[in-house]
Amino acid sequence: MRVAFYAPMKAPDDPTPSGDRTVGRNLVAALRRAGHEVALASRLRSYDRGDPTRQERLRALGEREARRALNRVRKSGKAPDLWFTYHLYHKAPDWLGPAVTQALGIPYVVAEASVANKQRGGPWDLGYRASLEALGHADLAVTLNPADEAGVKPHLRAGVPMLALPPFMDTTPFASAPPARETGRARLAADFGLSLGRPWLVTVGMMRADQKLASYRVLAEALAALDGEAFELLVVGTGPAEAEVRAAFEAGGVSATLLGEVGPHDLPGILASSDLYVWPAVKEAWSMALIEAQAAGLPVVAGRSGGVATVVADGETALLVPEGDALAFARAVAALLDPQRRARFSMAAAWRAVACHDISVAASRLDGALRETIDRFYRRANGVPSKTECH
Repeated sequence: MRVAFYAPMKAPDDPTPSGDRTVGRNLVAALRRAGHEVALASRLRSYDRGDPTRQERLRALGEREARRALNRVRKSGKAPDLWFTYHLYHKAPDWLGPAVTQALGIPYVVAEASVANKQRGGPWDLGYRASLEALGHADLAVTLNPADEAGVKPHLRAGVPMLALPPFMDTTPFASAPPARETGRARLAADFGLSLGRPWLVTVGMMRADQKLASYRVLAEALAALDGEAFELLVVGTGPAEAEVRAAFEAGGVSATLLGEVGPHDLPGILASSDLYVWPAVKEAWSMALIEAQAAGLPVVAGRSGGVATVVADGETALLVPEGDALAFARAVAALLDPQRRARFSMAAAWRAVACHDISVAASRLDGALRETIDRFYRRANGVPSKTECH
């Protein structure tokens, strides 16, 4: 089927890397892997930081863009079979999808929508109300974070299903990296003066002055409580808050090897060369890096925030601690410095990442849900009864 894909928060071909962009790209890849033709419906970014005047302008732009999208369809003579909007919420409402789908008479699907009722009447009230209206038009809601389900469900029409789709990625590059571990480890040790005799802790995260910086500060505080001679710390990432991140490690006397920005071809090897993935995950919905690390065979120590518990198995592939608790985080790291326990977690992590979070699994589930949505939509539109069992 032909799928019109739209991400009001950030288009999948946006030049700035982020977890949001990664998930959008993964969704497009999953749809294509299932055999669907995917076209980017628009690059209009409706994201706003809380300026009601700007939100009004974005609404007008969205309404204009919706008319343009309809004109493009009518000129081409090829209407999409379905519209798919990814990451719909009060800061990034969908001004296009509901209007276009109603005009074309096609199903409207939303993925990773969320509702924060505290935004009613606040600086994002316009986006909040627009998001609720969009959910009221949806024919399927795909949730990647179970924490969003309770907020979204009351705003769907009766009978509209929800598909719980675990976060996913192509695990192949990461699962294929461990056989080259010793070679990669020796090269990194030579390049950065790392000790081959110590376990390597690794983390991957943008350095922004928000919850990312908060996570780095918790990490620095936690590792400062441990014997710095017992491990090496590798940090992948860069960003505007890099100076603050460096200062946090220096203040705690933590020796960190900052690798800067690492390309997608090099990251699997770095993870596979390491021994333990560490990330406090302050105010994190969930992190794709946690799945990448497990796919490369790394156990995880992370903060129990948002949907983190849905992408790791606490006590089997990871140790989760209360969000922001540096002392508990330090204790969990110390526990997984034990090589035998780490080895057990490593095997479970590699298996779970592939079995639960690989793109092939997601593509099959998503394909089935979309086909059911198409069938249900046209049966309802044509007054045909729902499917019944044959006896």
